[in-house]
Amino acid sequence: MRKLLMIMAIPLLFAGTAFGAVNINTATQDELQTLSGITAAKAKAIIDYRSKAGKFKVTEDLAKVDGVNEQHLDMKQLYREVTVTGPTVLKTKEKSAAK
Repeated sequence: MRKLLMIMAIPLLFAGTAFGAVNINTATQDELQTLSGITAAKAKAIIDYRSKAGKFKVTEDLAKVDGVNEQHLDMKQLYREVTVTGPTVLKTKEKSAAK
């Protein structure tokens, strides 16, 4: 039983460092630019939109922002990278095993 718990717990320890989520309600322009397909102009448009319209209620509200649309971006990927709650946790690069 103890061995089974260890096997289940170890991947959870590394999950936080491998994946990230950017809170689109609080992220800075630089943080938004870490997202797939989000340029400086699109990041500024997201910030401008939330300043005028208020907080995003769901991640899909990103489609309402000018310049952020399904024609130019992989929206499914983008939705996996963002959140509307909690802190922004940026993706980190895995450390080299050679160290």
